Amino acid sequence: MPHGSFKILPGVDTNKTPALNEAAISQSQLVRFISDRTIGGLVQKLGGWSKYISSKAGSIVRALWAWEDTNANSYLAIGAEGIPPVVVTGAAGTGSTVTLTYAGPQSFKVGYGIYVSGINPSAYNGYYTVTASTNTSVSYTSTTTTAYVSGGLIYGAGGALQVATSGGVTDITPQEKNGSVAINFSTTSGSNQVTVNITGSNIDNYDNIYIKTHISVGGLVLFGLYPCTAVGPNTFYIYALDALGQPANATSTVGSGGSTSQFDTTNGSDFITVTLNNHGYLEGDTFPVLIATTVGGITIYGNYNVLAPVTTNTFVISGSTSASSTTTGFENGNNLYYTLYNGIGPILQGTGYGIAGYGEGGYGSGVNVTANSAPPINAIDWSLDNWGQILIANPLNDGIFYWDPTSGNITATIISQSPTVNTGCFVAMPQRQVIAYGSTFTGIQDPLLIRWSDVNDYTQWTALITNQAGSYRIPKGSRIVQGIQGPQQGLIWTDLSLWAMQYTGPPYVYSFNEIGTGCGLIGRKAAGSVNGVVYWMGQSQFFRLAGSGVEPLKCPIWDVVFQNLDTANKDKIRFAANSRFAEVAWYYPTTPSGEVTNYIKYNFLLDTWDYGTLGRTAWINESVLGAPIGADPATTYIYQHETSPDADGQAMDSYFQTGYFVISEADLKMFVDQVWPDMKWGYYNGTQGANILLTFYVTDYPGQTPITYGPFTLTQATTFITPRFRGRLVSIKIESNDIGSFWRIGNIRYRYQPDGKY
Repeated sequence: MPHGSFKILPGVDTNKTPALNEAAISQSQLVRFISDRTIGGLVQKLGGWSKYISSKAGSIVRALWAWEDTNANSYLAIGAEGIPPVVVTGAAGTGSTVTLTYAGPQSFKVGYGIYVSGINPSAYNGYYTVTASTNTSVSYTSTTTTAYVSGGLIYGAGGALQVATSGGVTDITPQEKNGSVAINFSTTSGSNQVTVNITGSNIDNYDNIYIKTHISVGGLVLFGLYPCTAVGPNTFYIYALDALGQPANATSTVGSGGSTSQFDTTNGSDFITVTLNNHGYLEGDTFPVLIATTVGGITIYGNYNVLAPVTTNTFVISGSTSASSTTTGFENGNNLYYTLYNGIGPILQGTGYGIAGYGEGGYGSGVNVTANSAPPINAIDWSLDNWGQILIANPLNDGIFYWDPTSGNITATIISQSPTVNTGCFVAMPQRQVIAYGSTFTGIQDPLLIRWSDVNDYTQWTALITNQAGSYRIPKGSRIVQGIQGPQQGLIWTDLSLWAMQYTGPPYVYSFNEIGTGCGLIGRKAAGSVNGVVYWMGQSQFFRLAGSGVEPLKCPIWDVVFQNLDTANKDKIRFAANSRFAEVAWYYPTTPSGEVTNYIKYNFLLDTWDYGTLGRTAWINESVLGAPIGADPATTYIYQHETSPDADGQAMDSYFQTGYFVISEADLKMFVDQVWPDMKWGYYNGTQGANILLTFYVTDYPGQTPITYGPFTLTQATTFITPRFRGRLVSIKIESNDIGSFWRIGNIRYRYQPDGKY
């Protein structure tokens, strides 16, 4: 009887039917291809992973970033989803433990912090460490025994932004609190120092206040983000600046005063007269309203053009509809609306916050820190980068924060001059500037606006002739989806196209060129760079940017991803490079899960694809921390990959299945009575102990349900097996699910003979 060999072509092809995909792979799970000089590539088991951090992240991780300081200390920044607040339905204090109840399902991690506010009586409110939790309750230590009356919100305070080092995990989640209070500002003529009074604000010198309603007082208009200087528990200073960032001095002395914008409407007219003393606006300027206010049946919110007539104290804007009455009203009811960004400086020894933060032993000595007076930022995604040893962090659609590991600061602090709302940011090199996209000048987000800081100064964002801060608005598309520092240039994707931003120096700083059309990005983290080539996932195609420009990638497993993609959650797609094996992957959500469950992977050295089931919601390539690191959505553990042959100590179910093999173009049936296995059964110089399962699927016609033969267990000691099957079409599946094994396919041979036509 003659012998043949199962010489399998490298790569997976699901676009073809199994009958058309002869001698190639049609299904795969947790495998990869390694270069071979004869047939191009050999299929082998994917590398395994193990926990990088022993504890869970607490919520789904959406961003990772690794960097190193000048003292060779390595850091891993972890950006996770915030936990939405839950409404308290009941509370009970025993004198040693308080238990709050709510509708659920939501549990809070033991050892992490919670922020409780709005409960009557107020003794239940504050910042605490979780001692126990179920899906409908959370407990913490307290001596409160007062009967619960009403109200209350619980904020999960730990883990949204953490930093892992060799010493443990530290929670640096920024905190912010919104409030609406009566205006109480004081000015001194000739000074830009403004005194602000907000009862219970507990401001310290690490805090910033974002004034979202225009406040006219003492000849000044206060609006935007201001650093705070503490005076007392209810009082602090801010300093007024003009449009160029220079001190703006009050023209009169005012004590405990101030007013928001006054809106006057006329029945049947869409024109609105705005009264804002000493406003400084000119005709054609943009007047932003950040707090929706309804006057005369018109809801005023967004950016408005300043119309004539313009006086020192008044100007006109146009509403979207005509007023239903002649009415006067004030922005936010003539109250100050603010967001307080609560930064926390170094804590004195013995007052808590041990090296491991919330995740590894709570707050050290367990003493409450009174500066923790605001809920954590409830971000759903993060942009992370580093400015030297300083971490730059941007919660989606929020401000830009920094954290210096040598400062001793407990939380990341907002950059006071930075744009207050951004889709994302990155650090441009080599001139070092923070690039923010989907940004703003007014507080109203412009999805096509790019802004950047001065060179080597992430605190300076006002464009002057003496610096290189600036901005540019992409003229096409509906939104900027992602931006990265690519090879020798910044790259900006809109939903329609790809733009390059190249540093040119003053006066324009950057030039912008559209370098690809019809190749927009599908999700905000679906692009990345490896080995000088940029890869990304478009709306229905994969692309790369190399020396010849933008080009589509042929994808033989297109059906797998684009016919099973949950398009409602496409911003959860994650690009994942693994330069150790010349691979780029995309982890993506599938219908109807809504969460990342699958991957599709491209080997750019061999030009081959494969796919499988595995969820990773954040990823970094080879870094100062070693092999690639990814985050699992189901367990919320963070894993380092290529560290073992197993899935964190558990067996990996790795397999591939071929298309159909035939002889004589399937004109004759084939009888196979003997198969000789040939594999790599373990790592080089390692134990050759892999257990392989070999299964045959045999049929006469492509549409028939195949007959299964096997699985047959193969080891290095197996000389041959005798499956004894006959048919026109034969598919083979090679699989392993044992612990500690590794394998690579060799030249599997079989003994066969023709067995007639029928």
